[in-house]
Amino acid sequence: MACSVLRLRKATAFGISRIVEDKGGLWRFHMEPGFGDSSRLRVMIRQLSKISGFTNFDFTGSGTTSKFDYTDLTCPHLWYPVARKKNRKVILHVGPTNSGKTYQALKQLERSSSGIYCGPLRLLAWEVAKRLNKAMVPCDLITGQEKELVEGAKHKAVTVEMADVTSVYDCAIVDEIQMVGCKTRGFSFTRALLGIAADELHLCGDPAVVPLVQEILKVTGDDVEVHTYDRLSPLVPLTVPLGSFSNIQTGDCVVTFSRKEIYKIRKRIESGGKHLCSVVYGSLPPETRTRQATRFNDETSEFDVLVASDAIGMGLNLNISRIIFSTLEKYDGTEWRDLTVSEIKQIAGRAGRYGSKFPVGEVTCLRRDDLPLLHSSLKSPSPLLERAGLFPTFDLLSRYSLAHPEHGLYQILEHFAENSKLSSNYFIANVEEMLKVATLVDELPLGLQEKYLFVISPVDMNDQISSQGLTQFAQNYSKKGIVRLREIFTPDKLQTPRTQTELKDLESVHKVLDLYVWLSFRLQDSFPDSELAASQKAICSLLIEQFLEVQGVQKVVRKLRSRTASTLLSERRL
Repeated sequence: MACSVLRLRKATAFGISRIVEDKGGLWRFHMEPGFGDSSRLRVMIRQLSKISGFTNFDFTGSGTTSKFDYTDLTCPHLWYPVARKKNRKVILHVGPTNSGKTYQALKQLERSSSGIYCGPLRLLAWEVAKRLNKAMVPCDLITGQEKELVEGAKHKAVTVEMADVTSVYDCAIVDEIQMVGCKTRGFSFTRALLGIAADELHLCGDPAVVPLVQEILKVTGDDVEVHTYDRLSPLVPLTVPLGSFSNIQTGDCVVTFSRKEIYKIRKRIESGGKHLCSVVYGSLPPETRTRQATRFNDETSEFDVLVASDAIGMGLNLNISRIIFSTLEKYDGTEWRDLTVSEIKQIAGRAGRYGSKFPVGEVTCLRRDDLPLLHSSLKSPSPLLERAGLFPTFDLLSRYSLAHPEHGLYQILEHFAENSKLSSNYFIANVEEMLKVATLVDELPLGLQEKYLFVISPVDMNDQISSQGLTQFAQNYSKKGIVRLREIFTPDKLQTPRTQTELKDLESVHKVLDLYVWLSFRLQDSFPDSELAASQKAICSLLIEQFLEVQGVQKVVRKLRSRTASTLLSERRL
């Protein structure tokens, strides 16, 4: 797999130079680094030797002793010696959306003397840190792009990739634990499941994960309890489709699965003159998504309808009356497919939030022919998860590299992806995105750890500006050891977008700035402009919000003018 880069640069409207590239079939992959020392590997090897009877391993490839099989990943629980010293009490809190399962776990976290919350999204980590600090429980916030430390804090709210598996806690939470089955990020949830050293480990998620977790934890000696929750408010599947956007009502959320369709549907709804729409989708900055959700939730706001992607499935508190699926198909990076039962239930469950203005949720589809799949999915239990994601630690990759110095990182990753030996409870993570980045960094004079850092960075290789940002960062770092943001970015070029194309470019610029901040957390001396990048990120978010606000204000004005004209016409008739 090659990712050729043509050195044809041109400037974007926002001051980042582009490289036109062959983009092939590129997918998104996101995880955080976890460079550890080799002690964990040595402990694992010693324990494996007791099990297998082998006492000598050849790490050099010289053939003088029994060779260690780096691709044997059948005992991943032994990678985490701190957790294995504990007899953990593992409590599974499982149930549908809006069942209060995470709330119950968070109450225990608040009462604990020390603890950690691990969530799949920065938005969720933000929300938990805010909640604990408000409850007078000092809590640090740590994500891939930010670190807010609170004096005296013994609690942390983190994104799951940032989970610390070397510290000991009284209580820990892993939220949305069913994501162990995610093809790309699942291994980070497996790492948290196996590696967090807590007296009590609370796992919140879908009931479909229970048998798998119980099977995985048979070898750890942990005590496992299962607490099941029912939905707190009714969810009513409607038998009638929406049919036309003229039937949209206040509190509705229309769900679709592409950025283009989101703005197309928004335009159609607003052209009716009765409603204004907030929008939420994955490539919007998290801050913008939060503000859009807040505006939709505000009962005094003119923006009484939401148009969103499946990004609403987790991470945002939304007061939705009715979920309307515009389609039950989505493109997953390789093909168009029907939504799964789990996806439909996760999204549909966002309607009728407990304690909100809409205590009874409703769900329907735009078209009648989608209703049978919707109804059957809501009646069905989610299919049981059979395997959890797994990926070798950097220590294993490093040891393999020492034994095979002729191999670049691409070859190493490919070797593990194709040859890893796994137990029946695990699958090897999808590394397609990592391989594309490895193709680029293998051409640069970098060490393995530096290459690995770029490979696991949160870059969207499907985005031309974002992938170009990574390329320039890696090239400049390899040449000079220091990367100044202004070498590829001109701050004074930032401006409010005027078109959808400019909006998309500004979202991409935000991704590049986010990437710089992420790298600065790990290579602080080499990426010294983190404060500039963070401030420009905030400006990007505000400019994106201004674009959405300006469109909204213009429509409010047109709406008021239309009402005034209608009133005058009625008075004349009288």
